[in-house]
Amino acid sequence: MKMSKNSLLLIAIMVMLSIVLMACASEPDENGSTDDNGEEATDGGDAGEDDAAGEGGDLVIANQSDVVSLDPAGSNDVPSSDVQANIYETLVKQDMDMELQPSLAESWEAVEDDVWEFDLQEGVTFHDGSEFNAEVVKANIERIMDPDVASPRAFLYEMVTDIEVVDDYTVQFTTEYPFSPLPAHLAHSGGAMVALEQVEADYEAMEEGEEPGSVINQNPIGTGYFEFDEWNAGEYVRLTNNEDYWDGQALLDTVTFKVVGEDLTRVAEITTGDTHIANPLSPSDIGQIEAEDGAHVHDQGSVSLSYIGFNMEKEPFDDERVRQAVSMAIDKDQIIDGIYDGVGIPAIGPIPPDVFGYDDSVSGIEHNLEEAEDLLAEAGYEDGFSTTLWTNDQRERIDAATNVQAQLEEIGIEVEVEILEWGAYLDQTANGEHDMFVLGWSTATGDADYSMHPLFHSDNVGEPGNRTFTENDELDALLEEGRQAADPEDREEIYSEAQELLVDIAPMLYLHHQEFLLSVRDEVKGFELLPTQILQLKDVYIEE
Repeated sequence: MKMSKNSLLLIAIMVMLSIVLMACASEPDENGSTDDNGEEATDGGDAGEDDAAGEGGDLVIANQSDVVSLDPAGSNDVPSSDVQANIYETLVKQDMDMELQPSLAESWEAVEDDVWEFDLQEGVTFHDGSEFNAEVVKANIERIMDPDVASPRAFLYEMVTDIEVVDDYTVQFTTEYPFSPLPAHLAHSGGAMVALEQVEADYEAMEEGEEPGSVINQNPIGTGYFEFDEWNAGEYVRLTNNEDYWDGQALLDTVTFKVVGEDLTRVAEITTGDTHIANPLSPSDIGQIEAEDGAHVHDQGSVSLSYIGFNMEKEPFDDERVRQAVSMAIDKDQIIDGIYDGVGIPAIGPIPPDVFGYDDSVSGIEHNLEEAEDLLAEAGYEDGFSTTLWTNDQRERIDAATNVQAQLEEIGIEVEVEILEWGAYLDQTANGEHDMFVLGWSTATGDADYSMHPLFHSDNVGEPGNRTFTENDELDALLEEGRQAADPEDREEIYSEAQELLVDIAPMLYLHHQEFLLSVRDEVKGFELLPTQILQLKDVYIEE
């Protein structure tokens, strides 16, 4: 699949763009600071004419996986979100401290317990020149919620009962119940704004039998500081600078997200300079990058979880004693220390420490081989059983799966490790074709609701996030109560109870809250990575 704009128009734009950028060269932001790696970091502010730093350059990012979709409604994975976050914008955005900041909305407030009002930025245009306004917001969020679109991100707005256009630049959201995290949900990339004409054209294509997102995937149009140029599936996505961006032009000329599946190949491309940023960097390759002149390790704490999930619809994992036994049989320290080189925090539950609702008093399931064997015998599997453990082609996940295979052999469980391509992996685990699987989840909103509702509520079985096929009425009730409660202390108590209940249900083995590691060329300046794992590229430039 190869998609591009008119070639002659592209060449003309790029020539003009290079001339403009060369003419506007100036100095870095004076408010820059130094991060832990000794690299200059910006304060996240916009680069103006007087503080734009030199020529932007053509940034190349080597990603392990290709995007699944360029339609914000079409996927719920990080590689897709990374690209989408540069094409589109949301009403609200997060800063490096996970605090909410204005984006396409300049302000917001709860005007009633169940009504949020957003005042929108004026004068913002999409890449096609069309206007951003309240009608656009209404159309985009209603599209995400539309059952016919079947977006895996629909759960973000399932509490919204009405979207009212008050005037051109004011929009109100009415929710079924008071829902305090709504602004944070609107900061999620699932709330990205697509040009109205594209939304309407996509619906027309659906009426003619096309899949949802077919038009938007062909030519995604947002308001972001980069514009879509080309997607060659399995190879790269290329974006170009949006000269008409409403909030201060980005510095780079182009950004290319290149698919490089092999860890060591990404490292080699960093050392040769063929790639500027390699994402991710394996912990076992840290030493090689640290010893390399001209490159460094970028280490960012996260709000993410890595886990091994069980398919609760399949035998023997439909028995909680089996799930508990497998969790007890696996020594997480072997995986964290031996595979991740101690990088990350051991997890006792699904909520990361820096996320609202985290409770370090939750008991968790401790490593105990003898008790694991007793539980298996009690469940009728005293001689063990055979099963499969799926992973995608990320080295640490493969190594973790192999380690789990060896550990479970000690209690008579024979595990076959299967490695799947990323897109197939997401599709097949969403369809419930797996037994056990290795995956991760990032709490993109910074709230316990997002840590738990998508992963464990029965409404979100499959593609939205609940790939363990957890269906528990008591847990559902707690998660619904947690998102509806207005008082923060009440919410904390509810989520503590839900986390303790998950210890018994044991839908997954919580491995660790990882730190995101990337390798970055020293000439790349102004780069940041959110705790949600989303790359921040607006203020990036390449120092010649």
